[in-house]
Amino acid sequence: MSTLNTPDERKIVTFSLGQQMFGIDMKALIEIREWEEPTPLPSVPAYIKGVTNLRGTVVPVVGLSERLGWTPSVLHSRSCILVVTIAGKQAGFLVDEVADIILIKASEIQPAPEVEIGEQNVIAGLIQVAPRAQEGATIVEGADMVLLLDLDALNLTRHLDLAA
Repeated sequence: MSTLNTPDERKIVTFSLGQQMFGIDMKALIEIREWEEPTPLPSVPAYIKGVTNLRGTVVPVVGLSERLGWTPSVLHSRSCILVVTIAGKQAGFLVDEVADIILIKASEIQPAPEVEIGEQNVIAGLIQVAPRAQEGATIVEGADMVLLLDLDALNLTRHLDLAA
C-alpha cells in the first residue's frame, strides 16, 4: 500500500468532545498542544477562553464544545488544544482528547443531514470509521461515526480578530 495520498484521499485528525467524535482536515492542523490555562480577555464571547503564546504569536483559545452550544468541556489529563489555521488566522480549540489520524476517501464522506438550525451548519459531512482501541484511551460510545467539522462555518474570524 502506498503512503502517498491520491486526490480522492485526505488525512483527518479525530478527537472527542463529550461522547461524540469529530474530525478536521490535517491540512488545517498546525500542532497539538497540552492544555495550559490561557490569559483571559474581557468583552469576548464566553466560548473564547482567552489567548496563549505560540512561538511569539498570540493565538485565541476557543472552547469548541461551548462554541457548538454544548456543555463546556471538563478539563482532565488528556485535554488538549488543537492549533489550526482558519481563513489565514490561527486559533486553538480546546478538545477532550485526540483520538487518531486516519486516511479517508472523499467518496466515503456522507453529507450532513438537512436540519433547520439557527446558523450555518458546521458539519461538513459524516464518515463511518472502525473504532480503534488504544492503551489508556477512553472508549467513546458511537466512535464509529465521525462528524467532520467545517472550520470556516464556525464563523470565528471576527472573534479571532478581537482576541488576537
